[in-house]
Amino acid sequence: MTNWMPTLSDGEGPIYVRLADRIEADIAAGALAPGAKLPPQRNLAFDLGVTIGTVGRAYALVRERGLVSGEVGRGTFVLGSSDEPARQPQPEVFGGTRFPLTSGKLRMDSTAAPDVGQTRLISELVTRIARDHAADMLDYVRQPLPAWLDAGRVWLSRTGWQPSPESIVPTAGAHAAIMAVIAAMTVPGDRIVFEALTYSSIARSAALIGRRPVMVEIDADGMIPEDFDHVCAQQHPKLTFLMPSLHNPTLATLPDRRLNEIVAIARRHNVWLIEDMVFGNLVDDASGLLVSLAPERTFHVGSLSKSVAAGLRTGWVACPPHTAQRVHTASRMVAGSLPTFLMSETAARLVLSGEAEAIRRSVRAETAAREAMARTILAGSEFSSRPDIPFLWMKLPEPWLSGLFRRAVADEGVLVDEEDEYKPVRTERNHHRIRVGFSSAGSRDDVLRGFDTIRRVLEGGIAGHDSFG
Repeated sequence: MTNWMPTLSDGEGPIYVRLADRIEADIAAGALAPGAKLPPQRNLAFDLGVTIGTVGRAYALVRERGLVSGEVGRGTFVLGSSDEPARQPQPEVFGGTRFPLTSGKLRMDSTAAPDVGQTRLISELVTRIARDHAADMLDYVRQPLPAWLDAGRVWLSRTGWQPSPESIVPTAGAHAAIMAVIAAMTVPGDRIVFEALTYSSIARSAALIGRRPVMVEIDADGMIPEDFDHVCAQQHPKLTFLMPSLHNPTLATLPDRRLNEIVAIARRHNVWLIEDMVFGNLVDDASGLLVSLAPERTFHVGSLSKSVAAGLRTGWVACPPHTAQRVHTASRMVAGSLPTFLMSETAARLVLSGEAEAIRRSVRAETAAREAMARTILAGSEFSSRPDIPFLWMKLPEPWLSGLFRRAVADEGVLVDEEDEYKPVRTERNHHRIRVGFSSAGSRDDVLRGFDTIRRVLEGGIAGHDSFG
């Protein structure tokens, strides 16, 4: 316990904001060292002559700023100083609860494109490239070929919007593209906005290189603009990562009105935007694009992983004007090299020949058939799904918690994702949901077995599983 006592004589605005600012200033000055425990809210409220609610709001604000971590029953602890990003402990990012690869377990915790016959086509194409370009395959890739940029232009284009080839940066998948943008456009200590549920691997990766993930609330339509505006005003983030056309894991699509509001807020606070279209590429009826509304600040990212083949490890990012070279350089520095010749050439030929689009259509048809199986076998359960998206977002009945249910079905041989996999920062909120992917399973019989296992565990109830705790 620290003997720290703040003074609130300086500063402007509400008391809780001044208290939060004082905490941040004292962390930066070293008066509150990493690991220090802040006074209990009741004690500090008494010493300052304010209400417990005022102190609680201040603690919540510094938690949002990524400066402290609150642990139920233990207290609130300092994470580090934003003025010394190289020495500060990384912000506490929640997640990483996946099972290791286990033989005999049915993988319903992944959403790679299903095999719809593309294996043979890709194998033949790779063989031809290896035969005709053996020397190129043995060397480093120093600059992307024009065809690779053109393939990115074709694959990313949609709903009346098309990027220019010079704005395209080829990468080793969407994750690599997003991390290249983060490395290029932010510095250690900068805050990055994530939705309250999101592809949290990006948040964990960003924290690993010294960036600070902060959270914005969502509802059934996606990111809430008012909370985004509040976070921007309070925490001054440099960049926002979101999935407006098809959200993972909730399947929400941002309405046009919200898209316009988010763009206006990003412009007002000078925030860069990353638009992840990995799942949006599977949707034909996607709403408007952030990049078409705000091309001067939006990085538009796509890949082949969900639509063609995850193992190709190929993606592209369309960059705002005058930023592509920065992202290209960052991609080389972060990854150690550009994507390989073999993968880039294979992806480009698939896209430019039209074969990638044909595979995408077949993938969508297979996904629709498997989603229909879910609606039949899991009838009566509450979940969100779409015929064109290879996962469902299932609400668990009380008193199931997602972690306990995940362990229960794993004990029956099926792997699913609990909700904590999608939380960018630690939070006490429980959604009582799991994500069930059904594209990576090898056959429809496997999918049937997985859905049936989930149904049986739900029908059996929590009895017999509470020992997992």
